[in-house]
Amino acid sequence: MRLVLVDMPWSSIDMPSLALGVLKRRVLDVFPDAQVTVVHANIDFVDWLVARTGFTPQEYEFCANSYFSGLSEWIFSAALNDRPRWQVPEFTARLAGKVPDEVLTRMRELHELAPQFVRETAARIVAAGPDVVGFTTMFAQNAATLATARAVKELDPRVTTVLGGANCDGPQGAALHRNFPSVDAVIRGEGEVAFPQLLAALTGPADASDAGDTGDAGDRTALAGIAGLCWRTPDGASVVNPMEARPLPPGALVPPDYGDYYEHHARSVAGSWAEPRLVLEGSRGCWWGEKHHCTFCGLNGSFMTFRSKDPGRFVDELLTLVERHRILNVWVTDNILDMAYIGSVAPRLAESGYDLRIGYEIKSNLRREQLATLRAAGISHVQPGIENLSSRVLKLMDKGVTGCLNVRLLRDAETVGTNVSWNYLYGFPGERDDDYAGVIDQMPALYHLVPPAGATRVKVERFSPYYERPELGFGPPRPAAHYRHIYDLPETELADLVYIFDAPRRGITDPCLDRLRRAVDDWADAYESSRLTHCDLGDRIVLVDTRPGFDWRVLDIADPFEVAVFRLLDTPHSPAALVRKAGGSLEGVTGTRVDGLLARWRALGVVFEEGGHAVHVAPATANQDLMRLRRGPARPRETLVPALATEGHADGG
Repeated sequence: MRLVLVDMPWSSIDMPSLALGVLKRRVLDVFPDAQVTVVHANIDFVDWLVARTGFTPQEYEFCANSYFSGLSEWIFSAALNDRPRWQVPEFTARLAGKVPDEVLTRMRELHELAPQFVRETAARIVAAGPDVVGFTTMFAQNAATLATARAVKELDPRVTTVLGGANCDGPQGAALHRNFPSVDAVIRGEGEVAFPQLLAALTGPADASDAGDTGDAGDRTALAGIAGLCWRTPDGASVVNPMEARPLPPGALVPPDYGDYYEHHARSVAGSWAEPRLVLEGSRGCWWGEKHHCTFCGLNGSFMTFRSKDPGRFVDELLTLVERHRILNVWVTDNILDMAYIGSVAPRLAESGYDLRIGYEIKSNLRREQLATLRAAGISHVQPGIENLSSRVLKLMDKGVTGCLNVRLLRDAETVGTNVSWNYLYGFPGERDDDYAGVIDQMPALYHLVPPAGATRVKVERFSPYYERPELGFGPPRPAAHYRHIYDLPETELADLVYIFDAPRRGITDPCLDRLRRAVDDWADAYESSRLTHCDLGDRIVLVDTRPGFDWRVLDIADPFEVAVFRLLDTPHSPAALVRKAGGSLEGVTGTRVDGLLARWRALGVVFEEGGHAVHVAPATANQDLMRLRRGPARPRETLVPALATEGHADGG
């Protein structure tokens, strides 16, 4: 059996497809004599475009990140619909004023070229003589994948074309199958079991007792027993098998086989654009989503149940891939960190001796010592799902955290040296301008912490509570308008096929949104030159500041009451809790005194206050022990010094 697996644009060009790596491993486990080839068409597309157009890394990044506008898929829409210049005036009119004219000109050029790339890719696939061609499709891969599947069938109708991946989950897979006859089969849900079963049904002998005098009936009997499969009868009708109700257990999650991907990447132009990463999974599902499904999140589709691999096995898989491919940059696809891994996986990785640089998605309520444990293990980049700094808006999302906890995470990440990626989401039903006003006023105090990548209006995604429950505020979902410029299908079919849905504008007013966007932009502009650190010297705490907008540079805190309150504010506290805890060891602690101190520290940008709680925003210096040795005699209780060139200031990390 000859099998070709294909990864089309616009998947990431710095790492292989985990889905295809896993399926290749499963196929070879079940069919050891199978010939399995993986076509990295996303990387090939880079080389192809550069040779013809001088395509740049920035242009690829723009296209790959334009999923929510539909631009990335529209580029392949002429190839998908087999109609040159498909919807060019209509689609470009949608982006007029939002995208520079020179970018639109470039995108129209790619739109013209895409059909040729699809034809050439299909010819290369068919030349390999495959029995089966399997495509993975996720997010912006649909149009390119469907166009190439059709081109393959036109060149060799005997080839069986199969689609799988996140874009095939639930009703999406059924809609893909019934609307695109060139797709012979679609696997909905997890494919480790269903895909080998499909291959067995396609290649194995028919059961004579079921088949009568033809083999087709026997094949149909086998196909009908594969959970989640969409397949065709001899007359081309689409049959949709029920999906498996139970997700795969963690023991069934196999490690990927990436073959020659990294050699291929190194030979490609993409190799000079981006350092390659390993990608693997330690778990599937979301343990938080099982209890509190974040209202906007549709990532886990049909299988929210959280399952994680045995810690020892996961470490062995990761280190085996590192040693095999000599790649230290690793991205783990888990939607959320298994908290047990902090005490099991992290120590083993820390002891491995490798200078690992691992990216992981975490929950934003992790404590500093947990972040430090992860950092020591090489987990140096996290996506903590911060999303917002208003506790009330976070409650609307069902995030299970507060604004102060999110700020604490940003602060502690700076302390331990962990990179953070996050977006500021807005536009939630029920949010108000005053949920944002107080946070925006305090953003200059956060300029030294990693800023959000931008302020983004929340989208309604399939499988999310906002999609499943219109009563939450967005009403009945409607397919996003840009899909009409990609697919030549009626609205009723798009309703089952697509992932993003248009929704009425909710939440903050335009003036508030303008303030938020300006504040986020100012934060991003100021971050590189801003610093705020603190050094705890035992009897006093020294802060050093370079943020714009504050007229002090060194703050020396020596009063025992203020030292105690600052230390308590390492975690979020209400004023009443500060009075109770500080008053337990000190005399004269009153609510008025605490309120006055918090007001003064807020004016100095030392604390962040939100939702009735406060937390200090100063990461610890990286050289606190050294500062203890160098510190001179005690100073007055508080000193405000206007410049950094002051004797004894803390040189923060």
